[in-house]
Amino acid sequence: MEIVAIVAAVILIVVIGFVVMRRSETADLAMPATQKRPPAAPPSLRDRLGKTRQALGDRLNSLLGGGAIESGFWEELEESLIAADMGVQAASQIVAGVRRRSPADGVEARAALIDELKSAFQAGDRRLGLAGAPAVVLIVGVNGAGKTTTIAKLAAMLTGQGKDVLLGSADTFRAAADTQLRTWADRVGVPVVGGGGATDPASVAYDAVQSAKARGSEVLIIDTAGRLQSKTNLMAELSKVARILEREAGAIDEVLLVVDGTAGQNAMSQARSFSDAVGVTGLVLTKLDGSARGGIAVAIEKELAIPVKFIGIGEGIEHLVSFDPAAFVDALIGE
Repeated sequence: MEIVAIVAAVILIVVIGFVVMRRSETADLAMPATQKRPPAAPPSLRDRLGKTRQALGDRLNSLLGGGAIESGFWEELEESLIAADMGVQAASQIVAGVRRRSPADGVEARAALIDELKSAFQAGDRRLGLAGAPAVVLIVGVNGAGKTTTIAKLAAMLTGQGKDVLLGSADTFRAAADTQLRTWADRVGVPVVGGGGATDPASVAYDAVQSAKARGSEVLIIDTAGRLQSKTNLMAELSKVARILEREAGAIDEVLLVVDGTAGQNAMSQARSFSDAVGVTGLVLTKLDGSARGGIAVAIEKELAIPVKFIGIGEGIEHLVSFDPAAFVDALIGE
């Protein structure tokens, strides 16, 4: 009898659960579409740059809250900009520009600061130059900056625009580099040339150009090994890769330096050294969603006149976005 009772109880629980589930489904079907919960909106640029905004905003909000400008205001403003890694030189010039506008209070000072920051981004064309046939994009940077994932995101962006893209795996230092690039390439759906035990990155670059021509690829993106800017022999090797690409393709359309957004002022040294070695034409700032040092974008453009072309604001394949100075400044310090 006890067994029968237990079995009956289990059956009753199952029946009740089924009835509740069916009622829930019926209620969902009966609910008008306008009452259903809408999908969550994707994070805004302001949200993605939250760490830099918080680091800078916490200091600026009280300073630019609307009251009269008091003694020590300008020093504190400059210190706030330096704390966000805009650099001493850039911060000093920006503050000087705000002072020349003679703001009467914090509100006017904020508006003047926003204008000065936007005007700091005057380094040149931010569009990706793709004039060649094939167009050649050389990706360079130090170890761990995010070159491989940036290449994948860039390839996804270009294929989404209908372009035929080929990747060249010229990182011959790391054993896993070719495998990592091919894994990303498979996800994006683009072919890869190189690897296969090759040890000379210049020869990989040569083969990649020949393959791109034979395939009729529109864009060739060349991956290179991460290297410290202080290693002169490795920088010389990178220069050789660039010379081979120029000779075989006729020109390099873009040399993009990938910089870790958490690197702070070290990014300035990287930009100088790589530009001297291979003529950097644009920057990609990665990991800005996890950095409080987003102000380095201002410093690099203002001091080195190298345009920021893309920023990485997340790990998703869609999280490489074209850089918009006005949106960037508004996301950092706009009301």
